[in-house]
Parts: sequence; structure tokens; C-alpha cells
Amino acid sequence: MAEGGIGPTGSGSEINLIHSGPSLSQASQQAVFVQNTGAGELLVMDQNENLSLEICSIMTKLGYGEVIRRRRVEKYKEFNRLITKGNDHFFLKTAGSKAEGLTCFLENDFDFLLVMKGAICVESGINIHTIPENIERFRMRTCVYPGYCTLIQEGTRVRNNCSEIIDPARCHNGFGYILLSSCLWVDNIKRGPLNWGITGKQHERARPSIPATFREIAHTDFVVGLSCQCPSILHKWAARPREWPHSNIVQKVVSLGAYVTPVGFKKSEYNHMEWRICFNTGEAELVNSLNDTQAKVYVILKLILKEIIKPNNKEITSYVLKNIILWQAEKNPQTKFHARSLFHWLNDGLKELKTAIENRKLDYYMMPERNLMEDCGLTDALQRTSWIADITEMMEEGPRVVLRLEKIRKAIVASPETMLWFSKNKVELEMLVLELFNRVMRCYNKFRNEGTQCYYGNWMMDWDVIMAIQRRIDELNRMVKQRMQLENSSSTQDIFVRILH
Repeated sequence: MAEGGIGPTGSGSEINLIHSGPSLSQASQQAVFVQNTGAGELLVMDQNENLSLEICSIMTKLGYGEVIRRRRVEKYKEFNRLITKGNDHFFLKTAGSKAEGLTCFLENDFDFLLVMKGAICVESGINIHTIPENIERFRMRTCVYPGYCTLIQEGTRVRNNCSEIIDPARCHNGFGYILLSSCLWVDNIKRGPLNWGITGKQHERARPSIPATFREIAHTDFVVGLSCQCPSILHKWAARPREWPHSNIVQKVVSLGAYVTPVGFKKSEYNHMEWRICFNTGEAELVNSLNDTQAKVYVILKLILKEIIKPNNKEITSYVLKNIILWQAEKNPQTKFHARSLFHWLNDGLKELKTAIENRKLDYYMMPERNLMEDCGLTDALQRTSWIADITEMMEEGPRVVLRLEKIRKAIVASPETMLWFSKNKVELEMLVLELFNRVMRCYNKFRNEGTQCYYGNWMMDWDVIMAIQRRIDELNRMVKQRMQLENSSSTQDIFVRILH
């Protein structure tokens, strides 16, 4: 594309870029640069709707369309099942943008939630004796700050696979109770237990997560938490009047339950003992139930956050944007979310983000009593003022804001034929890589669960498929490299890495 990617390279002003080999129609190109000269609100609205249609099309070619989203989600769900099947200690839950199918393989970090198999926590009112005796049981005690709790041990200690994690995190509170410390939990994990089949270079802890890097290209965040039974919270969420999500999705989210992760409220005196209640798998289902336009608005907002707002210390995160999108979906008729309305909803999302920053207030979608902006560290008044001014400027720009986003700008500049060719090969390469990972895990599980004799009996068939996938991956890499050389596009970065970003 353009600017060192696949396709023609442009330079100079934005107008020169747009006319150097556009993918957009001539009318839509002009709409990007239309100024409010009194030509009429209806004309501008029509131009914005046409541009919305074409930006939606470009977003699909960039790998954010509905079909590829669904395929990614299924591949990661299969990966979760295979990893979980081969591990005695935890269930693996892919989280974040990967679980939502909204990023290419190497585009963002991999977020993984590891849920301990031998322990559970429950809210007040649940009969603890309904839980098997070989499971460690903890009672949730809610904190002053909504969405957080402490965990009190119920019953006698249980010796199981979780003991090496749980034992060092137990603390006596001086009143006869044993509490589970979130701080000691993460420190203990950092010292070693994540080596249960997880390799890679580990980094310093980042609150609840243990970051790691694999082969210098894949960045991961591991969080080890516990399953949580809190039906009162989920039923309260489910009882809200709404058009979206559909009732079957609501029931599925309720059935998926919740988790607690080892992080306390920053301002709390006892944050080292506190745990945060979260709904990772349920939220992934909600995002997966968004329609094509809603998902693309979410992606563009995330690109704006990353490339324009650029928070240095995660004062604003993509999680804030996700909640804005979920509230947007629940509060508005679904018939209003269509390809022609993309820029309308993008502007609405920016307005909600601006309000959240101004007021330092955004209700958590699953628990509205929790304010997501209260614990985000957004205390610098000058920084807040700067971001508010930036967002106001973007809202006034209208559709032109997409030209600030490198990936979309490159796609606009690229020739349509080149863009389609690259998109096709990128999608195929990503699906092959995900399938390769799952095939290798299936082979590993066969060896682990069925024994050496059975494993080698099926080895040649599995190996042939794996090698066929690898050969096709190598072939695609060569094809893209040759195309780049023909179009005089130079780069020192690995072709595989560049394609899958």
C-alpha cells in the first residue's frame, strides 16, 4: 500500500495524496474535503453518508469486516479449548480485541485470562455447600468502591493443583478470617507458576497482568484470576429495559458468569487486598453481537485513541471506548446503525468520550454504579483540556478525521486492484497462521492424552497437514515480497510481521 506499504507511494499535501491513486469515488474524495460554505446541510449529509459507505468498504478490505471477525473469534475459541484441555491448572480465556475478532494477528497485544481450575469465589447468599469439596471456596465481601471486593476463605483449606498459587497469598486479618491478597497473588505468579507451558520473555508486572514477549514480535498480557458466582449483579444487568442485545444474547452473557482479577481500586487504602469483578467472556459476546457498522465505529475510535489522543499512562483506554460503544448500542434503535450512518455514530462516540473526560464520569456498562473514569488516573488538568480540545477539533473536522489515521489513509491512496489483492492474501495468511497454531496444539494434546503409540500412529497425517499449511504461508510471503519489489516498495521489516500487523 502507500507510504512504504503495498501499492503506490504518495507524498505532499493531503489533497495530492488523495488524488495519487484513490480507492474512493471522485464524489467521496471531494466530500472528505468539503467545507461548510453554506451549500446546504442536506448536501453535506448526503456526502457524509456516501463517504460512510465507502469507508465501511475500505474497513472491510483492511480486515475489519463481519466475515473475518467471525472467523477469528471461532479460531481463538478453538485455541482456548485446546490449551485448556492440555492444562491441569487453568482455563484459558482469550480476552480483549482478539476475542472480539477486531484485530489482525500481530496488530495488538494478546490478552489472556487464566482462570484457576481449583478455586472459586461466590457472593453473599450462595450456599457454599453446593460447591464440590475439592474446590477452594472464597466468599466475596463488597468494598466501598463498586466493582471491587475482598475474598474471605470459606471452610478448610483444600490441597489441589492451585495450592502453590493460593497458599502464599493467604493473609490473616487478625479477626479470625483468612483473606486472599491480590498483591501477593500476582507477585507469586510472577516468580514462576506462569512457566506451566508458557514460554517467552516476561516483563515487570503491570497491575494485575504479567506482560511477556514471544520472539520479539508477539506481545502478551497474562492475568490469572478466579471464577466468580455473582448472579445478583448479572440479573440486575439483564433486567434493564433494552432493544439490544437480543434476549438470547442476554441469557448467554448471564450464563457465562464473572471473574475476579487481582487488582484493587487505586485510591483505596486496602487495594493490595482487593479484587476487581469483571465479565470478560460476557463482554466479548456483546461485542461479537454488534453489527458491522457498530464494530467499525469501535475500531476507528481505537485508532483515534492510539494515533491522535495518545495517552501516555493509559488514562484513557480502549476499554473506555468499548463501554461507550456498548451504551450507544443499548440506548439507540438498531435500525439506525447502518453503513451510511458510520460517521454519525463516530461523531456521537467522540462526543461521549469528550463528555467522559470533561466530567471524569463514565458508567461501566455491566455495573453502572462503577465509574470507569474515577480510577483511571486522569488528574492532569492541562492534559484533560488538551484532549478535550483535540476531540472538539476532530468533531468539527467531520469525515476528514479519517485522513489522520495512517492505516485508513494508506488504503485510500492505494489503487483498488492492489488493495483487493493485498486484502485477499492478508486474510488467507492470517487464517493459515491461526489454523497452524490450533493444529500444533491438537498434536500436542494427542501426545499428552493418548500416549506415544497412538500419537505416532496419527503423526504422519497431522504432520502432512501442518507442513502443507507452512508451505502455503511461505508461498504467500514470497508473493507479497515480489509484488513489493515490482512496485518499488522498500522495507527492512520482516514481510510476515508487516502483513499481519
